Amino acid sequence: MRAAGLTSFGPPEVLRLIEVDEPHAGAGQVRVSVRAAGVMPFDCGVRAGGFPPGVELPVPVVPGNEFAGVVDQVGESVAGLTVGQEVLGFCTLGAYADHVVVPADQVVLKPAAMAWEVAGAFSGTAQGAHVAVEEMRVGPGETVLVDAAAGGLGTMAVQLAALRGAKLVIGTAGPANHEYVRSLGGVPVEYGPGLVERIRVVAPSGVDAALGFGIDGMRAAVEVTGDIDRVVTMVHGPEHAALGLRDWTGVRSAARLAEMVAHWVAGELRPHVRTVYPLGDAAAAHRDLGSGHGRGKVVLVLD
Repeated sequence: MRAAGLTSFGPPEVLRLIEVDEPHAGAGQVRVSVRAAGVMPFDCGVRAGGFPPGVELPVPVVPGNEFAGVVDQVGESVAGLTVGQEVLGFCTLGAYADHVVVPADQVVLKPAAMAWEVAGAFSGTAQGAHVAVEEMRVGPGETVLVDAAAGGLGTMAVQLAALRGAKLVIGTAGPANHEYVRSLGGVPVEYGPGLVERIRVVAPSGVDAALGFGIDGMRAAVEVTGDIDRVVTMVHGPEHAALGLRDWTGVRSAARLAEMVAHWVAGELRPHVRTVYPLGDAAAAHRDLGSGHGRGKVVLVLD
């Protein structure tokens, strides 16, 4: 079958269209004919040779950890799923391919009205934002800071913080994305020197909890938030550890994904797909995501 994979680690150009063995569903598993796969920062780390930390991956490596498609094989002991059902789900590797095999408890049914490109890019950012907002312990009436608020995960986090009752969600973003952050229900502040002062103008009483990515944004978050235990980052490195930020992990599950899908069905979550690439242009998709610019998600689509 076709896959966008790599035989050596490096820049986006190492990703190319290759042929790999077609997988088959075993006991407790389903095989999905992939229609769309989201492109995540984790995938870029895999491609560059940095993830998972300390794990040596056998080549060829096929990245991709979120997907949507049609179930075309159901293994033994699987209940509640049948061939032909449209699903979205998650894995660690392998979604940049014609087929992916996963445990049956890593997919949920796709709403008929959800476009394939939205479904393919939904699981990772929706669940990531959900676990982050939980880790921040966001509650009613609080002020929350979301770094990189126009990105795929930031887009979800701004909306989820508001759903949990935050009275004010501040989102860092470049000027071109300020109106977009407002459309999500956030109050935008510009990146760069003077960020702390701009946050304090918007939130003179301080920030209760913060989610961040870039080290400058995290320094600002630590300075304006009174409780460092409520400052969390999706990036763990020496610079973040030096700020006193704790390392943590969240657990993805079908139940969590189903909850996020229910929010989408209710019109409470609006993911944004900024660019769609065919599977053969996976390298271009990684360059796009790695640029650090633009809003929302980058997605691969398959015929």
